[in-house]
Amino acid sequence: MARIVVLGAGIGGVPMAYEMKETVGKKHEVIVISDSPTFHFVPSNPWVPPKWRKPEDLKIELAPVMKKKGIEFIQKAAVKIEPNNNQVLLADGSAVEYDFLIIATGPRLAFDEIPGLGPDGFTSSVCHVDHAAVAAQDWDKFMENPGPIIIGAVQGASCYGPAYEYLMILETELRNRKIRDKVPMTFVTAEPYIGHLGLGGVGDTKGLLESALRDKSIKWVTNAKVDKIEEGMMFVTEVDDEGVDKKKHELPFKHSMMLPAFTGIDAVRNEAAEGLVNPRGFVLIDEHQRNPTFKNIYSVGVCVALPPVEKTPLPVGTPKTGYMIESMVTATAHNIAEQLAGKEPTHHASLNALCLADFGDSGVAFMAVPQIPPRNVTWSAHGKWVHLAKIGFEKYFMRKIRKGISEPFYERMTLKLMGIVRIKGH
Repeated sequence: MARIVVLGAGIGGVPMAYEMKETVGKKHEVIVISDSPTFHFVPSNPWVPPKWRKPEDLKIELAPVMKKKGIEFIQKAAVKIEPNNNQVLLADGSAVEYDFLIIATGPRLAFDEIPGLGPDGFTSSVCHVDHAAVAAQDWDKFMENPGPIIIGAVQGASCYGPAYEYLMILETELRNRKIRDKVPMTFVTAEPYIGHLGLGGVGDTKGLLESALRDKSIKWVTNAKVDKIEEGMMFVTEVDDEGVDKKKHELPFKHSMMLPAFTGIDAVRNEAAEGLVNPRGFVLIDEHQRNPTFKNIYSVGVCVALPPVEKTPLPVGTPKTGYMIESMVTATAHNIAEQLAGKEPTHHASLNALCLADFGDSGVAFMAVPQIPPRNVTWSAHGKWVHLAKIGFEKYFMRKIRKGISEPFYERMTLKLMGIVRIKGH
């Protein structure tokens, strides 16, 4: 019997454990290690600050579900991976041995790279449900004395959709409260243009998102390097197409949410064995999601190393969307099963990008197949249906996690919601 350990229990780790157990059955042991007792549905975090969702609405206790699935759940923090010894070291001094390790930790949020950034500084975050709960408190204070709002993503960020979503959700909330006229709004992003999204744009996302911002009287600064943040003031350097400083901005705010850059988590990037991660701590993988150096280590989700889609004036990372992660999960489960059968891995993740971005009372949807140009499919659209689809998306995915369902949700459900013919991975 092989011992297959999944490190992490987020949008990558939990479906990975379900599908891995479904694939290998009782013949092999599946273990999940997580520093949190709960699963968090991260895509709904932007709804928490304006009280459209409560933090507890987005959490699911994992131990009971894992037990029903026949999966061992260890709720402890990992402090180090020792690939040469096939061990994961835990914070209490114990170690978990593995025959196969699947790293699905998600990222470390690199707030420390910019002075004043993050919940411990002067800006909010919706990257974690607990951060979103803190942002809700900040939003309550803001409502007592409204003023300028700055939303966006700093240099090196690789996830832009939530910034656009949070911006437009707050704009909708302000209109509903009939105080939008009292709140100037600015979007600040390292993207070279609005709608780049770390993907070089998809279809007409540039036009759609620029139009949405103009329609809502929202100003923007692109090619924006955030130098530092002080209480109520953001210091930004706008660069030109060559990355040379072009203009300095001092932007006042009463409320701000800026997405940070990511790195690998400390347990992976600190003192990691050579060949496991890149300089930013992201796990190196081949076309089968397997580490090229350690053939019994796989990785899925935001923690994998993917190159930027294109060169940009400021660092702009490549997003790992839910649809992409799901395809990584499926490929990994089948590849490990093949290795257990004495075969070489043959399955590839499709790495297509498919997103529903909620704008409060409307939204933008886009698809890129594959995510890196040139593409076989590029498609984008907008409308109130996207907002409704995102709500249905949340309900269905939470049900999937609670029930321990291992179906390819993103591929089937989202494409059905969007009314698109199913597109298989390449």
